[in-house]
Amino acid sequence: MPILPQAPPEGRPFGPYHQLSMALLTASDMHKDIAGRPLLQGVSLKLERRERLTIAGRNGAGKTTLLRMLAGETSVDRGQLSLGRGVRLALHDQRPPREREVALADYVLSGCAEELAIEAELRELEQKMADPDHGEGVLDRYAEAQARLEARGGYLWRNRAIAMAHGLGFRDGDLERSLDTFSGGELTRASLARALATSADVLLLDEPTNHLDIESLEWLEQTLVDLDAAVVLVAHDRWFLEAVGTAVLELHGTPSRSRFFAGTWHQWRREQAARELALGRAIEAQQAEIARMERFIERFRYKASKARQAQSRVKKLEKMERIERDPEDGKGLDFAFSPPERTGRVIFELTGARVEVGSGEGAVALLQDAEMWLERGEHVTLVGPNGSGKTTLIETIAGRRGLAAGKLSTGHNVRVGYLSQHAEELGAGGPPGQSVLDATQRATGLSPNRARSLLGRFLFSGEEAEKPLAGLSGGERRRLSLAVLVGADAKAPNVLILDEPTNHLDLESREALEDALRSFKGAILLVSHDRALLDAVGTRTVAVEDRGLRSYLGGWPEYARIRDERRAGTAPEPGVTATSGANAPSAAAPGAASTPEAVATAARAKKQRRQKPSGPSKNRLGEQEKATLAVEEAEASMRALEEELADPAAWATKYESAKSEARHTAARRAVEDAYARLEALID
Repeated sequence: MPILPQAPPEGRPFGPYHQLSMALLTASDMHKDIAGRPLLQGVSLKLERRERLTIAGRNGAGKTTLLRMLAGETSVDRGQLSLGRGVRLALHDQRPPREREVALADYVLSGCAEELAIEAELRELEQKMADPDHGEGVLDRYAEAQARLEARGGYLWRNRAIAMAHGLGFRDGDLERSLDTFSGGELTRASLARALATSADVLLLDEPTNHLDIESLEWLEQTLVDLDAAVVLVAHDRWFLEAVGTAVLELHGTPSRSRFFAGTWHQWRREQAARELALGRAIEAQQAEIARMERFIERFRYKASKARQAQSRVKKLEKMERIERDPEDGKGLDFAFSPPERTGRVIFELTGARVEVGSGEGAVALLQDAEMWLERGEHVTLVGPNGSGKTTLIETIAGRRGLAAGKLSTGHNVRVGYLSQHAEELGAGGPPGQSVLDATQRATGLSPNRARSLLGRFLFSGEEAEKPLAGLSGGERRRLSLAVLVGADAKAPNVLILDEPTNHLDLESREALEDALRSFKGAILLVSHDRALLDAVGTRTVAVEDRGLRSYLGGWPEYARIRDERRAGTAPEPGVTATSGANAPSAAAPGAASTPEAVATAARAKKQRRQKPSGPSKNRLGEQEKATLAVEEAEASMRALEEELADPAAWATKYESAKSEARHTAARRAVEDAYARLEALID
């Protein structure tokens, strides 16, 4: 799908792309101004059937505006936008449905205007056919209408449309409910179901992954891949973009111009990184050349013998087109969590827990007899369908609500940093009308200067820090809540409990958060539908299943594999089968004679065989010594753990067995990592 050339001089045909041929939609050299300022400039694209184009660009680059221009809901100030004959478009964006008094089923079906019109025409023709004198023309029109309906899926089109609602998590009981009884997130899903139900030739989707649980996300991915249509989408879910997209349209610069890339999302990111590296080198080379020319001019401009050459360089400098980065390209989150203080081994343990919503006779149990634990340094992800109780559970663990039954034990020196799904904690206890700076100081205890410095790292610079808290967008509230979590130096948390921390964040901010969480040495309990984040951060997965909690070793890919195998009936039940200390797994270090001294000796012998001319530096030797000590400490921890796990009580129940296996696996990996580090330093 090549990017279109720039528009030709006015009055001349555009060239080979002027006629649509196989294209469903063609846009060439489109411009759009907002409030008198250019937003989009020279944007071009061409869509063919089964292409899935993802639009990339920073917040404010005009991605949503472009979708609305393609849908015909926003005007094109200059340029061309053409549709193929008979091409149908459907747009899903974040605006809620206007009509709230209709049932969900009627709202979803209302997107299929042509099918409804054909059915109405058939009913009218059937009434005419009841008249003996209806004439042959009525029969012909009836046959033609039936053919058009068959082309739209026949009388099963309603089933197809309702199946879209089911795939997005709605149940049969929801279909007759009025839209005004649904939450904002449910209304967004209803809008997406309506767009999918249309069987449009071109589907325009703005943040379709919002408010979807992982099961619905996976269903949507497969549905979009199977559609015999073109798809244009804007999303921040990297896993989703990689699974669905076949090409990327990048909006870059100010105002935004388009750059096309044929390939998957990660291929585009790799190409983008290479391009950024090349740009940096080009800027450095040009700046060095400018400096040389300026030195020559300054030195020789007043010497008669060199004046002409100096003047020539002055003119060359004036004509030189400077290579510069877009000022917006350098903006992004850059932060890390403070080093945490050491806690006890067990952060918390939940046993026999009953978690409820509601009170009295109307209370509903979300979890019953649930058991769960978190240990020092673990990064645990909590997954489950929407409504299964994940948020209620972590609010309970964070001390925001009580247990209906059971016990929650908390370990020594635990300080929890909690991030709620909607950042409710930002306004808690603060005066009305407070600013971003006020809220930050109140929550962190920082001085005004230090608070401003912190806010600058989260893109609240200058006047942005004075914005009223009540007027912040969802993305700004999320960035501010992260700033507050990071900025509490005096009482830095050593346990992070995070509920959907990537909500409303752009891709760059999500990746910055991912890096910060991966490097955090404390414990993490994370709830998220962002599978890229789950994959990067999680080392153990806890799933909500049948109103209980089940622990799986490994992160999201390992859990997803086991889940899929269980659905297919090919996987054994998860958990540990050992019931006594005698059955505990062995923890021998990798390899025969794998002591630190043996590894070091073998590596040095290998090095000598390579006949390298010189030995390691003093710094290198120091690092090797530290790595050797780390191996010894990891092995000592492993031996101590194995002695502890020799107690049959550690394997007495399925729950205790799961805990023991998880602890043993973590210790074994620590030994393997320590050996790998040592070998890398000596090799």
